[in-house]
Amino acid sequence: MKKRKFFLLSLILIPLLAAGIFFFHGFDGLIFSRAANSFFRQSLSGDALSLHFTLADPEKAGIRVDSPSLPVYSRAAADRAAQASQALYDRLSRLSPDRLSPDRRYTLKLLLYSLEQDIAGRAFPYYDEPLSPSSGLHTELPLLLAEYTFRDARDVETYLALLETVPAWAQGLAAYEREKAAAGLFMTDEDAANVIDQCSEILDETSLSSGAHFLQTTFRNRLDQLRGQGLINDSEEETFLAENDRLLTTVVLPAYDSLCDELTLLMGRGQYEGGLSERPDGRAYYAWLVKKNTGSPREPDEIFLLLQKTFQKNYEEMKALAARYRELTGAAPDLSLLTDGFSLTDPSEILTDLQRRMQADFPSLAELLDAPVNCTIKDVDPALEPLTSPAFYMTPPADDPLHNTICINRSTTSDGIGLYTTLAHEGYPGHLYQTVYFSLSSAARKELLVREILYFGGYVEGWAYYTEQLSFSYAARLLGASVSDSAASVLCSLASLQRDLQINLFCLLDFSLHYYGATREEILTSLASFGFPSDAALRIYHYLRTDPAVYLKYYVGCLEMTALRDRAQALWGEDFCLQDFHRFVLEAGPSDFGSLTERLRETAS
Repeated sequence: MKKRKFFLLSLILIPLLAAGIFFFHGFDGLIFSRAANSFFRQSLSGDALSLHFTLADPEKAGIRVDSPSLPVYSRAAADRAAQASQALYDRLSRLSPDRLSPDRRYTLKLLLYSLEQDIAGRAFPYYDEPLSPSSGLHTELPLLLAEYTFRDARDVETYLALLETVPAWAQGLAAYEREKAAAGLFMTDEDAANVIDQCSEILDETSLSSGAHFLQTTFRNRLDQLRGQGLINDSEEETFLAENDRLLTTVVLPAYDSLCDELTLLMGRGQYEGGLSERPDGRAYYAWLVKKNTGSPREPDEIFLLLQKTFQKNYEEMKALAARYRELTGAAPDLSLLTDGFSLTDPSEILTDLQRRMQADFPSLAELLDAPVNCTIKDVDPALEPLTSPAFYMTPPADDPLHNTICINRSTTSDGIGLYTTLAHEGYPGHLYQTVYFSLSSAARKELLVREILYFGGYVEGWAYYTEQLSFSYAARLLGASVSDSAASVLCSLASLQRDLQINLFCLLDFSLHYYGATREEILTSLASFGFPSDAALRIYHYLRTDPAVYLKYYVGCLEMTALRDRAQALWGEDFCLQDFHRFVLEAGPSDFGSLTERLRETAS
């Protein structure tokens, strides 16, 4: 999972451009660059947290925030943002793409696509759930604060200023939830109770009082690093520590308590217990969400059919591989060998091994830089383990792509091939590699920074899952001591297919629940038929229910990436090379798959 940089942009005002821009005929390139740069700057000016994770030196990009704050939701601001988005879309639509350079033309296409999706999403106010118990902002904020980089004393001051604005941020979320309740779309009592419990666990008064809270220990560690570099002195460190403790206990904790109080008062207002299909515009919202999350140009019914066909194909292939393994070894496949017999356990060594094995399939980062790419690997704080994914990659600022972080949740990440393929997903050739490659190549081409705030989840997570699947073949070469090379290859292919079938199943159930109207009992029965214990099936059901279309980013994104590769093979014929295809995808950068396909066709014309 790649952590998004953007916090609540869809719920706040983005004053995109002054109303009076006039597009002079013949100056399309200049006008577009100015419009895109203005959009980039103004989109981040009201969200200092996202700005910090997007740019290490925002002033160099013309962005200065004098009063740092977290974004605050209000309906009036959201409506103004929608109007501004529509106005910008209308203006950009009048540009002549033929008068732009190829890179600018592609950026215009992606910006228009992104604006179009955001505008379409405004037809479904209050369907979004920012406080989802699966992946809500109440858990996202503390995680981002814990990973907030301190490069100098000014960063510390900005961080503390952000803590001061947590009450306003929480009040905005409370207002949104009240409006959701008035619209009949408030969460279930069970979900509200879970969110309240999560808030209490994250902002634990006892650990705050003892100074052992992760927002205190991580803050202290970052200050120690600054002091060690001579960027702050002992007195400044003590002052910052005291201020952080004060803000956490007297500002942040009460803000979370107040948000919990608001949710408690709203309990009993939820009208729907199941999937989105129960709600008045639920199916239409889900269809929009699928397109937004995946970037696929296919209609929902077509995607569902593709999932079914792929599931059947992979199931038949898995049966054939199981039979092949028995022929080779005389025994049934034993996937425990992929843990017990795996030779690599250290995350840094695994990343080194992955970089070595991927060289034949992927272009080298050395083509783009001379300095090494750094990656810090660390474990998720135990307090956050129940609330985070098995691992995640923290996207570095666009102007500092060489310093990267991967966090591993040890409570849910198994050793052996599980850790190996997870690090392939998050590191090489997954998120870290893709992010650094695009940042460096786009900087070399002097790409517009607006690309950094256009999120295409299907491309980003689809690439990571696509490369994760490729890494199973790399892992097979590390099992020679446990089984023969041929048996190791079959065993790793079986593990790959098993994971693939599971993610595919979750996608099919996601569609069934939110688009086709399946009940809770039907989902649980389906999971039981595939061998899931009742407690695990219930957890999966609630995850699908509270975070719709999340698995589709990974799986449909991967299917579209694979389909794109097939198109490249057909178009390029004998000239096709896997490394060249990957270079094409990496240089294009995060995109919707319709635009990527059109760009691919242009390479053959």
